[in-house]
Amino acid sequence: MQTSHSAPSSALAPLAYAWLALVALTLLSLGLGHWFHGAAWLPLLVAVIIWLKGKLIARQFIESHIAHPFIARVLNAFIAFTPIALLLIAFFGTQFARWATL
Repeated sequence: MQTSHSAPSSALAPLAYAWLALVALTLLSLGLGHWFHGAAWLPLLVAVIIWLKGKLIARQFIESHIAHPFIARVLNAFIAFTPIALLLIAFFGTQFARWATL
């Protein structure tokens, strides 16, 4: 079993940079959605942006890199769920709709 002895950071600069990166990724996703509306590859790019934002939040704000390995793995699975679900629905939406009907 691995244990981490790192202490949580109290510096504000990395949090500010992370927040600015989140704002930039949000503005990028808004622009991409406006400029490339309906493009077949857009769900892939949106899924990557969602995954990047989730990883950034987990590392900088939740500090998953100093968490117990089990907690870090659960958090990584949780972060991966939304982009994977987005891609499955974007490319196989009709099949999911049929499975969900009564």
